[in-house]
Amino acid sequence: MNLAQMKCAPGGQAKALTTEDIQSHLNTLSGWQKVDHEIRKTYSFKNYHETMAFVNASAWISHREDHHPDMSVHYNKCVVAYSTHDAGGITLNDFICAAKLDALFAL
Repeated sequence: MNLAQMKCAPGGQAKALTTEDIQSHLNTLSGWQKVDHEIRKTYSFKNYHETMAFVNASAWISHREDHHPDMSVHYNKCVVAYSTHDAGGITLNDFICAAKLDALFAL
């Protein structure tokens, strides 16, 4: 099953991934990078309106999955970072949500 079609594990049930698993999942996504204990991507837009539309749609996805990223919002870009604080690292939940945002961005 593709990551964007999966559901996040409920809070506290996600386990930190190994370095090998993280790299394997990164290879399936475009533009995501491991930075310290998170995965991060910068999405670029034409203007503030498009940026905010993406942020609002991302918030809906985050609420639905009950897994929330750190976001840095700018005029024409949004930096998204995922990590699972309860697990102390990067989990499958982070990759599921990253794939869902990529699918949203592709629309």
